Amino acid sequence: MALSRKEKALVRSARVAHLATGDQNGRPHVIPICYVFDGKEIYSPIDEKPKKSSPLGLKRIRNIQANPHVAVVVDRYDEDWRRLAYVLVTGKAKVLRRGAKHQSAVRLLRKKYPQYRKMRLEERPMIRIIPVRWKSWGRL
Repeated sequence: MALSRKEKALVRSARVAHLATGDQNGRPHVIPICYVFDGKEIYSPIDEKPKKSSPLGLKRIRNIQANPHVAVVVDRYDEDWRRLAYVLVTGKAKVLRRGAKHQSAVRLLRKKYPQYRKMRLEERPMIRIIPVRWKSWGRL
């Protein structure tokens, strides 16, 4: 399950990914996310951008609590289709509220996204994705 140097580079450098969750009946839900990759796991915060419900009431959180199986796609699009690429991660997700992994993810997220330096991420839920399988395609 080791990632190549080029796969890691794409996952680390992309600014957005897409998270797919499924509810208890398997109905899919896909959304764009900000995230960070620590070399082993992926973390995505429930940040302070406007939301229609409370952090724990979000569809992605409810889905993870009912069905922890998730997928994340990190892709690169280019008008030169010879440069297209993606990394698909399938795994299990957990919702973190605190702890060492939560704190580490907050530090990494603030390093990657300047916008997070003023948000209270340490007080917000964090999605932790533990990869089970990685698959890549294209010109990495």
